[in-house]
Amino acid sequence: MTERLWRVGTTYIPVADVEASANWYISKLGAELSYQDQDKAIINLADQSMFLVKAEEGQTSNFTDANGQVRFSLTFEVDGLSALENIQHDFVKQGIKVGEIENRGHAGRNFVFEDLNGNKFDVWSELSVKFKEKYLKQR
Repeated sequence: MTERLWRVGTTYIPVADVEASANWYISKLGAELSYQDQDKAIINLADQSMFLVKAEEGQTSNFTDANGQVRFSLTFEVDGLSALENIQHDFVKQGIKVGEIENRGHAGRNFVFEDLNGNKFDVWSELSVKFKEKYLKQR
């Protein structure tokens, strides 16, 4: 193989109401709206393009693992435990459905939150080494 995959460019998230979902991501998570019509909204969040796509009622990006636990398909990263604690606190104040900070037996800590459609997302207190090297050394 002579070529390689370089990065994830777009994530697709099923939503029941495109306008309400776009407004939620903008107001609660600070996303920026790039485009919107009746079937989709394109938002920019965490240096990634996300399509909020009108889906059948009850559809989410979640899946059930082999132990019967409903899981998220996407993890956001923040820079350290205090950043994780602060964003969790901010989410709680905004009325976002948020789980407890967990120790999962690996570096850092995590918590899970849900959007208004029930899509679960994870937040991890550790930025990847490559991201730090590329973006944070410039600060």
